[in-house]
Amino acid sequence: MLRRLLLALLLLSPCFALPTLAAEPTGPQPELAKEKLVIVTQGGVQHVFHVEMALTKEQQITGLMFRKSVPADGGMLFDWGKPMVTRMWMKNTLVSLDMLFIGPHGTIRTIAEHTVPESLAVIDSRVPVLAALEVPAGTAQRLNIVVGDKVLQRIFHNAP
Repeated sequence: MLRRLLLALLLLSPCFALPTLAAEPTGPQPELAKEKLVIVTQGGVQHVFHVEMALTKEQQITGLMFRKSVPADGGMLFDWGKPMVTRMWMKNTLVSLDMLFIGPHGTIRTIAEHTVPESLAVIDSRVPVLAALEVPAGTAQRLNIVVGDKVLQRIFHNAP
């Protein structure tokens, strides 16, 4: 996801440079450490996920690139470290995803559903968020996850 943000910044600012940025990934990264994440709908229904944690710049640049599938109860959580407007894309991402953009207190602020695999179109959170959660496409609709639902996870200091 960070790779998407970085590309957007590069496109929007000709003076922006990342001299320490590694070469573009050419294959999937090894599975990252997983942690529990719970989404609580406004109706009180809890959905448990076990998500990979993309915490470093390198992990975030690669994200779910080149993966052929994402488990129904899995995904990847990108912790930006501080709230910011996030801009992402689907370059080298082979599967469609739902992207949930989450504010600093764990509230879902925006959702991009059924993203287009390998697209270079920018997917914008539109508001500052602390994290983004990528899950298989259709998850938000299937589980009735909407803007305003709560995400419980340690990075939001609200883990059960």
